[in-house]
Amino acid sequence: MGATLLPDLGTEILIPLCAVIGIAFSVVQWMFVSQVKLSPGRDANSNAPGKNGYNDYLIEEEEGGNDHNVVLKCAEIQNAISEGATSFLFTEYKYVGGFMVAFAVLIFVFLGSVEGFSTSSRPCTYDQTKICKPALATAIFSTISFLLGAITSVVSGFLGMKIATYANARTTLEARKGVGKAFITAFRAGAVMGFLLASSGLLVLYIAINAFKLYYGDDWGGLFEAITGYGLGGSSMALFGRVGGGIYTKAADVGADLVGKVERNIPEDDPRNPAVIADNVGDNVGDIAGMGSDLFGSYAEASCAALVVASISSFGINHELTAMLYPLIVSSVGILVCLLTTLCATDFFEIKAVNEIEPALKRQLIISTVLMTVGIAIVTWISVPSSFTIFNFGTQKVVKSWQLFLCVGVGLWAGLIIGFVTEYYTSNAYSPVQDVADSCRTGAATNVIFGLALGYKSVIIPIFAIAISIFVSFSFAAMYGIAVAALGMLSTIATGLAIDAYGPISDNAGGIAEMAGMSHRIRERTDALDAAGNTTAAIGKGFAIGSAALVSLALFGAFVSRAGISTVDVLSPKVVIGLLVGAMLPYWFSAMTMKSVGSAALKMVEEVRRQFNTIPGLMEGTAKPDYATCVKISTDASIKEMIPPGALVMLTPLIVGIFFGVETLSGVLAGSLVSGVQIAISASNTGGAWDNAKKYIEAGASEHARTLGPKGSDPHKAAVIGDTIGDPLKDTSGPSLNILIKLMAVESLVFAPFFATHGGLLFKI
Repeated sequence: MGATLLPDLGTEILIPLCAVIGIAFSVVQWMFVSQVKLSPGRDANSNAPGKNGYNDYLIEEEEGGNDHNVVLKCAEIQNAISEGATSFLFTEYKYVGGFMVAFAVLIFVFLGSVEGFSTSSRPCTYDQTKICKPALATAIFSTISFLLGAITSVVSGFLGMKIATYANARTTLEARKGVGKAFITAFRAGAVMGFLLASSGLLVLYIAINAFKLYYGDDWGGLFEAITGYGLGGSSMALFGRVGGGIYTKAADVGADLVGKVERNIPEDDPRNPAVIADNVGDNVGDIAGMGSDLFGSYAEASCAALVVASISSFGINHELTAMLYPLIVSSVGILVCLLTTLCATDFFEIKAVNEIEPALKRQLIISTVLMTVGIAIVTWISVPSSFTIFNFGTQKVVKSWQLFLCVGVGLWAGLIIGFVTEYYTSNAYSPVQDVADSCRTGAATNVIFGLALGYKSVIIPIFAIAISIFVSFSFAAMYGIAVAALGMLSTIATGLAIDAYGPISDNAGGIAEMAGMSHRIRERTDALDAAGNTTAAIGKGFAIGSAALVSLALFGAFVSRAGISTVDVLSPKVVIGLLVGAMLPYWFSAMTMKSVGSAALKMVEEVRRQFNTIPGLMEGTAKPDYATCVKISTDASIKEMIPPGALVMLTPLIVGIFFGVETLSGVLAGSLVSGVQIAISASNTGGAWDNAKKYIEAGASEHARTLGPKGSDPHKAAVIGDTIGDPLKDTSGPSLNILIKLMAVESLVFAPFFATHGGLLFKI
């Protein structure tokens, strides 16, 4: 089969080195952000002679932006947002921690019982002539890797939230000096999160593999089966983070908008609105912590799926370490590529005008994709033999290294295509959103009709992109090809996360500017940052959904191999019932999450109305609202409401596997993948389009937009209603669905030995 150019020692140095470089880079970016001081007086940077030294000073004086009170107010608001987010996450993690321990026990008991908790070695699953470690070892190590994945996921989400709440007020203060400075602060803070998450995910996985190897030795099949728990841990935490955070943020957002904007006619983020702090806290716990955990889960699962298939292919059988760790090497090079890309945004090109923001963010995606294509070519050339075999449902398929390169490349470029299609359908620079805005002339009903139609239509091209990448990668390298295609899509995760986290940070910055009473010009700058952030957030969701589809399919392939199924017969009644039930699950899940947002928003609306009606002087701005009660309503509602949807996703594979067996379960997984992807894309894009249609009318940047405005006009009110309906679609149901399809697949993979041995009780009667 031929040796690799990169020696094993080189691999053992390269992977941890890239991870450490990524972590170091995020620390450096954080230090840059922390140079903006949140105390009255001159900034550390402002007295430095240089590019804009005197100019900055003039802007601040002219706008009264350096007023002691304004800076203190910004610091105070930032503190309130940070405290709210921290206390919510701690409450959430308390509940989730209990679940984590219970589920870890379940993994141990189920997997240990496969061989009746015996400690003696057994013949290997895929090669009966060899002796492998006992099933009990798989149970113990799967449990450990599950806990590792869960803890890494929680920590990365928490750290992301911390850096976002640290940077939001600093972005507001930098906006006094111009839009370029504010952009760099928000983007650097996003990069801290992106690099920290990508690097720590890689490092923990690499350390776990090496630690497990001390016990497993040459039994690589057993080793990488045990590692699959890492992906399960990451995604199960992401599910609760996404659902809980999504319910929190949207309950506050809907409550604040309906009473504040529609009933009381006050602007967004007005400090008189009691729900405004809860709304800004929600951006951090939903969009930052939830999304961070979600993409970490995708990354962990794609790596695990690729490693499991590789371990029973020639890489694993011949113990070729460098080729075996190919998925991790791709991710390592991805960190270096993203590092160069980030420098393009912060150091090489300077943003001077508002209309340069969105192109700068899009350039990030293009630069990282082009550089990564070169990176993948080099990695494939040096770390994979020119010809090798890949396990393909019981047979070994011969694959050439250039075919593997194409598999990763097709995933990478499919991600970019999905990103840009999403942008076309959700950015107010293009006709689809402008048509939705135009439909507001005749009221909210036509706005809703146009928005739904846009969402359904936006599914077409992404599905073709996913379908083509599946066909190409499966034709070349079977299920391994699909797993590395998913990794290709996620290889630029650090840049993707930086762009994604930039959105909520800018959103918060705008809110802080409004609440601190800063001038109209500064609010305009933060709004421009936020509008670009909205579109890029939609692009990020597109990436997350596309990669989830590929990851889920790769995990499905690994599950089928591990459960010993050679073919899934669609005409078999056992599979058909699974397909139908699986296709229904995303609807059931969406119904639960939408209803949760609705009922939590109802409580929020009542509370905001109560405060406006009973606190004298609140509308006049002479009295302060009770922000804490609204924060508590959001927290309590989201903690209570995240349990049922979470239980639905976690228990379905267990119930189906135990009572109906692996064939029906394979049908459920296929059904949920097919319907989940469609609903997720349409929900995210519909919500994003409604949001930006509203912003299009508010900004009044074109002649067409001015005929629909100003704020408070009938078309604007119709747009606000559309935006409010879209909120739970784009920030709760849509993004959570991609976790549903991945999580059920990875859970089935982890429990596959148990289902194959003891499952299908009803059919055995």
